Amino acid sequence: MTRVLHILDHSLPLHSGYTFRTRAILKSLQAAGVEIRGITGPRHVRGGPPIEEVDGLTFHRVPGTPSSLPGLREWREIAALRAGIERLAADWRPDILHAHSPALCGMAGLRAARRLGVPLVYEIRAFWEDAAVGNGTGSAGSLKYRLTRALEDRVVKGADAVFTISEGLRGDLVERGHDGGKLALSPNGVDLALFGEPPPRDVGLARQIGIGEGPVIGFIGSFYDYEGLDDAIAAMPMLRARHPDTQLLLVGGGPMEETLHAQAAASPARDAIIFTGRVPHSEVERYYSLVDVLAYPRKKSRLTDLVTPLKPLEAMAQRRIVAASDVGGHRELIEDGVTGLLFPPDDPAGIAEALARFIDEKYRWPAMREAGRCHVAENHDWARNIDRYRAVYQHLLESGSSATE
Repeated sequence: MTRVLHILDHSLPLHSGYTFRTRAILKSLQAAGVEIRGITGPRHVRGGPPIEEVDGLTFHRVPGTPSSLPGLREWREIAALRAGIERLAADWRPDILHAHSPALCGMAGLRAARRLGVPLVYEIRAFWEDAAVGNGTGSAGSLKYRLTRALEDRVVKGADAVFTISEGLRGDLVERGHDGGKLALSPNGVDLALFGEPPPRDVGLARQIGIGEGPVIGFIGSFYDYEGLDDAIAAMPMLRARHPDTQLLLVGGGPMEETLHAQAAASPARDAIIFTGRVPHSEVERYYSLVDVLAYPRKKSRLTDLVTPLKPLEAMAQRRIVAASDVGGHRELIEDGVTGLLFPPDDPAGIAEALARFIDEKYRWPAMREAGRCHVAENHDWARNIDRYRAVYQHLLESGSSATE
């Protein structure tokens, strides 16, 4: 049985899009007969035992190191994680190391793979320098931006195989001069076994939070600037001019929360904009049941053009209608007018017009729900998608590859 050690920034029991993708990958590989474990570095900030079992998965923890000057801190993190990988490998002896972005995990994996003489697979879920720009913690072209990009290039060059979650990321790497022959696609996916028939509308919850009969436009996720929720709020007065009973339901929280609350309070449509705050993951399905159209109004940027989000796929898996901005990451997931709706990014008037027309054409929604679910089943079900990993693992083991730095 092939043994694969997954090198991670953080993992369950923390909840994030990153940890949910990780869970789906590991559980699917496990079900397919691959022996897997995970190891997290100092950025897994949740306390816990050195070896932690979560949902039938085993995670090894490398404790944090004292903070220091930027740059030196990151190299210490890489060294600590590399040492942790080698300690674990002395006992468990993995056949392959599979590192997941950011590049700090990739570099730790690359150095450990060289010392252990095993292949390294590196998986890029986003370019973290662009993600930092998107969430307001970095700036394009800064020294940190360029160093992060250079580190990523070094890991990609040294790895034996590289996966990206989108064609946009893969194409960008090819443009940088990387060998397209070792760049494979592992698109975002869902575990369809977790999604049965969508639950009926939770009438009690609707009454409790003030949701009417609709139509209800909803967003469930993190409130980052790049998500474009300010554009959704700005579109509401124009949308209600066409459909006066429309409501906007915003479930979650994040850095933009205070700003969005203030914007909504000043809106002529303020009574139709409902914030719930963060809700327990176990309760999310109840809120999904209240939404007619899941909206993802991401702003146009390098991040949103190159990276495919997970939330629209989860919505389609639950037979929910999806409407999203026409950016590259969404175009890889949604066929406009077939599996969902695409509307112009950064354009509240355009969003309002597209959603108003969409509501006028509700007769199209049942077919769109089924088309979305079929698209996910055929192209984004982890039970199928993990065959891409298994094929690469097998090739690396048969060819005797090992990482080079």
